[in-house]
Amino acid sequence: MKNPIVPFLLIFSLGIGLIFFMSLYGIEQKEEIAKEAEGDTTTEEADVASFDPDVAIGQCVSCHGGDLTGGMGGAAPGLVGTDLSKEELVDIIQNGIPGTAMPGNLVPEEHLDEMADYILSLK
Repeated sequence: MKNPIVPFLLIFSLGIGLIFFMSLYGIEQKEEIAKEAEGDTTTEEADVASFDPDVAIGQCVSCHGGDLTGGMGGAAPGLVGTDLSKEELVDIIQNGIPGTAMPGNLVPEEHLDEMADYILSLK
């Protein structure tokens, strides 16, 4: 008769082994991770160059709703047909709104005007 705990022990051992070897891999990659955290401009420049307002607006959908007409039970206003000026939008996108769920720095500074123009174009 086979012991039913043996498969569980094998899976457990395999999992522990994988965690150990993946942590070793992470240790080897720590310099690369540190460069990215310090603001290595090579990856940021690639992101800036490939900015697409349709992709960036994907961050807005979770709060402002799938059709961007408002969400979160009325807490997040609609972006379609907004009454805000371009300067106000740039300020909100860059700095967020204190005391609310609206964070700042969702779009790179180089593309704040483009994002504001895109929001203003939504009808």
